[in-house]
Amino acid sequence: MKTASLGLAHPQRMTLLVLRDANQPVKQLQVSKPLVIAVPLLAILSISGLIISLQVQSSQTISRLEQQIRNQELRFEAVVTDKNAAIERLQNEVIALSGQSREVMDRMERVSELETELQQFIKKYGGQEGLRNLSSLSYEEPETLGVGGEFIAVHENEIERLAAVTREQFAEMSSLLDEMERNIPNTLKKARQTQHSISGTPSEWPTLSKRLTSNFGYRRDPFSGRASFHAGIDIAGRTGDPVYAAGAGKVITTAKDGSHGKYIVVEHPGGLQTWYLHLSQIGVSTGDSVKKGQEIGSLGSTGRSTGPHLHFEIVKQGEPIDPLPYLK
Repeated sequence: MKTASLGLAHPQRMTLLVLRDANQPVKQLQVSKPLVIAVPLLAILSISGLIISLQVQSSQTISRLEQQIRNQELRFEAVVTDKNAAIERLQNEVIALSGQSREVMDRMERVSELETELQQFIKKYGGQEGLRNLSSLSYEEPETLGVGGEFIAVHENEIERLAAVTREQFAEMSSLLDEMERNIPNTLKKARQTQHSISGTPSEWPTLSKRLTSNFGYRRDPFSGRASFHAGIDIAGRTGDPVYAAGAGKVITTAKDGSHGKYIVVEHPGGLQTWYLHLSQIGVSTGDSVKKGQEIGSLGSTGRSTGPHLHFEIVKQGEPIDPLPYLK
């Protein structure tokens, strides 16, 4: 075992005694006093330097960690800001789509009203069989409604894309509604014009009887026996039988004279007129509008007539024409 002790041999030198095992002699080492003092100081300085170095490294490490934390916070704030901006954009999209949805619904109601008007028109004037209201097609719901499917998460960019697609679809629907709103009134107008033309065409038999006693064209006059031109057809009947308007139109004449007896003239679309002669009674007045099939007077034998009948005449652009091609 070795031990060491110090002794003073010289004011500037110190003796270092090294004690070894009991059988070994004591060894003396002469060292200078400054060296003995310098070694502990160096050790202390080394330890102090190590401590300072550790502190510096710790400070740097802490600074790096703080910077990383600040960067993470900034990134988190940026993410949160982006999320908030995305949420705000989605909210604006929802608000815009909601407004467009209300507008589309209002326009759909207007189109539905136009469609209902068109359907009522068709129902009133024929052709309604086999037609269905396009806005009220029925579907019988099942007793239970099942749903399912794989879960697929939706991100905000997908929601924004969906909102954009929905907005485009609303724009297409709006364009379609524009076209429908333009076309349906035109179609309804054309239908009304067609109906007016059809209803105004004198195609309805003016009497219950369809028995003809004289045709249109040249014939022997029943009074003089001479050849004459007959401007209409004579339909047999009984005095007091109803006389109907052959087509819708406006009454332009209600009068009586020695030749026509009591008579009515109705004006129709397309420059047509119908004449009803030898009536016993007139049931309308000049200026009245009449519908096809409406009773306008009573059959008789007034004027130049040999017996109860209706002289029915169609005049086109001022010239009498054969009524039979018009009548059903």
